[in-house]
Amino acid sequence: MTALAPLRTLFAAPVVALCLALASASPVAAEAQVPQNRAQVTLSFVPVVKEAAPAVVNIFAKQVVQQQSPFAGDPFFSELFRELGPGRPRVQNSLGSGVILSSDGLVVSNYHVVGQATQIRVALNDRREFAAHVVLADKRLDLAVLKLEGAQGLPSLALRNSDTVEVGELVLAIGNPFGIGQTVSNGIISGLARSGLSFGGRGYFIQTDAAINPGNSGGALVGMGGRLVGINSSILTRSGGSNGIGFAIPSNLVAQFLAQAKAGARRFQRPWTGAKAQSVDASLAESLGLDRPEGVLLSAFAAGSPLAEAGLGRGDVVLSIDGFAVNSPQEMQYRLMTLGVGARAQVSYLHRGTRRSASLALKAPPEVPQREAMTITSAGNVFAGLSLSRINPAVIEEMGLPENAHGVVVTRLAGYALHTGMKVGDVILAINGQDIQRPAEVAQAGFARTPYWDLRIYRGGRVLPLEFSY
Repeated sequence: MTALAPLRTLFAAPVVALCLALASASPVAAEAQVPQNRAQVTLSFVPVVKEAAPAVVNIFAKQVVQQQSPFAGDPFFSELFRELGPGRPRVQNSLGSGVILSSDGLVVSNYHVVGQATQIRVALNDRREFAAHVVLADKRLDLAVLKLEGAQGLPSLALRNSDTVEVGELVLAIGNPFGIGQTVSNGIISGLARSGLSFGGRGYFIQTDAAINPGNSGGALVGMGGRLVGINSSILTRSGGSNGIGFAIPSNLVAQFLAQAKAGARRFQRPWTGAKAQSVDASLAESLGLDRPEGVLLSAFAAGSPLAEAGLGRGDVVLSIDGFAVNSPQEMQYRLMTLGVGARAQVSYLHRGTRRSASLALKAPPEVPQREAMTITSAGNVFAGLSLSRINPAVIEEMGLPENAHGVVVTRLAGYALHTGMKVGDVILAINGQDIQRPAEVAQAGFARTPYWDLRIYRGGRVLPLEFSY
């Protein structure tokens, strides 16, 4: 009791009683312990900050962007302003944060901070600065790895196994909010396995109430043991500032991303499932005879799907991967990504009411059929400047297309193609009533002598008409 006596002047009796109860409970990990005296309360975060802060850096990036007309894509005004051209390029500056993960200068940050940068400068906590270049970047994961040029012997942050993180743990967010300099905020882990949220549903996140603001992107979320729990990525906000709901990319995924960067990968490889999947909701659970919603329902398979080869079939429900429950397609993909291509995973699934297990070989999506990638450059072609690829499983994984996507996808836009109203990721299904299956068919169609164009495209889960004149 004497060790806790000073706390009586700081806390009401019920709070002290709670602290005593927690202290006398079963032992917990060092990262989850409750402060035991005034000194611990006063200094609880200082050792963690001293250990972690030197490995968190400020990033200054520049990129050249094409400034488009505000009328681009409008069916009426875009024609009036077409003669003005695609707009002038301009330099856009961005501020963000990063975390040093190796002493020779490998830094992880967010794609939206550095992924398309043409010039990157990194400032360390001790005021040293280094030029840097991108080694590996992935827009869908919002991750990028930088190499600091000429760096050696730098402070680095160790990774913690993010599967050991629990709701309620204390954490620190370290970064460069609003460009004011390195700042530390504290909070707790407020949620796990966040996916399918309103900011895109593109991944699997750790949720925290530690204040994260613009400029914190790419910074560190650190546990009380001084190890990296996650990379701060995004927030839910209506005002542009922190509302206490922030999201971090788990360190286990960061570890796999870093491993591929070190191995010299040019793009991040995701294990291929080759299956269409959906979360099991209450109505599905009832029809499947489950006592509660759980797992991921498989409804269709591509040829050569690893899940099908492992023995799973249409209507089966994946319950867990290597013992970890999966309740959304994003969560299932996350579990496979942390293992990596070439590994094996133990899958627990439900088949017609019976629980089964299977060993799943994780492999990269195949390049079948070939991409037949091309950029249309011919003068007089209405689609000049359009880069295209034939859709195959590898393209589907890279661009986040639906598992059953087919045809031709837009991979880049430049020149006159900017005025067609198309966007990167659009799947071209038909042009002027002609079905499209290969990139060469788009190039051929672009020579037609017609002033009006009627396209049918797939975008954002819908088939849309797209009309423009030439």
